[in-house]
Amino acid sequence: MKKLLIQTAGCSPSSGYVRAHLEAQGISVTDTPSAEVTHLLLDVPSFEAGGKLRGGSDLKTLLHGLPENVSICGGGLDLGSLKEYNTVDLLKDPDYLANNAYITAEAALNIALPRLPCLLRDSKALILGWGRIGKCLAQLLKSMDATVIVAARNGHDRSILRALGYDAVDIPDLENILPNCRIVFNTVPQMLLPESSIKLCRGDCVKIDLASQPGMAGPGVIVARGLPGLHKPESSGKLIVQTLLHLIGKEITP
Repeated sequence: MKKLLIQTAGCSPSSGYVRAHLEAQGISVTDTPSAEVTHLLLDVPSFEAGGKLRGGSDLKTLLHGLPENVSICGGGLDLGSLKEYNTVDLLKDPDYLANNAYITAEAALNIALPRLPCLLRDSKALILGWGRIGKCLAQLLKSMDATVIVAARNGHDRSILRALGYDAVDIPDLENILPNCRIVFNTVPQMLLPESSIKLCRGDCVKIDLASQPGMAGPGVIVARGLPGLHKPESSGKLIVQTLLHLIGKEITP
């Protein structure tokens, strides 16, 4: 058994899977703080927008009873209250971000498809943004024969998009595209489609905002954040454990 004792403090549906995956790797997991605990594992991301711990727990309470040299693991750990601790931030790991983006994209489709009254191959799907989630969404939608339109500010990105077989538009041209779209996914944490623009959409258009900050506002917009842990908890939990063990691998004694 690996000499590693982790206290988990997750509140999302993926927390149970995190525990199961850790134990399957021969790692001791506990809910009770003690001097033997080497790592405190929080949710990923770990904090709400206001700096409060997700789930409502108090960080000081969680740290009480743990050794001073305990490592804090989670996501978004650049907080002053943690500066004296060794932190392991999964949201700084490129492999985690890429795989989590794919899980997010698939979960977003799970939300959209039951609400779509027609086949994807008969649909135009608009994606705002060409980041990690946007790329994964575009690939999945294209594989399902949807007509994929991606809005990107960067002219180089639009050229690449067209070369890859996607339709590409600049942000100022969105109002010309919206009336013909059956699905709109936003991945940009900036208000690109205010209510005046959303009103241009069809009444049955499925509109899903995946960004960390609002990018769409208006009737029917579905705000969908934290999808991996909510909709794909097993895959999310497995990814958290795989990334965690990779990042702290040097600390583990076989």
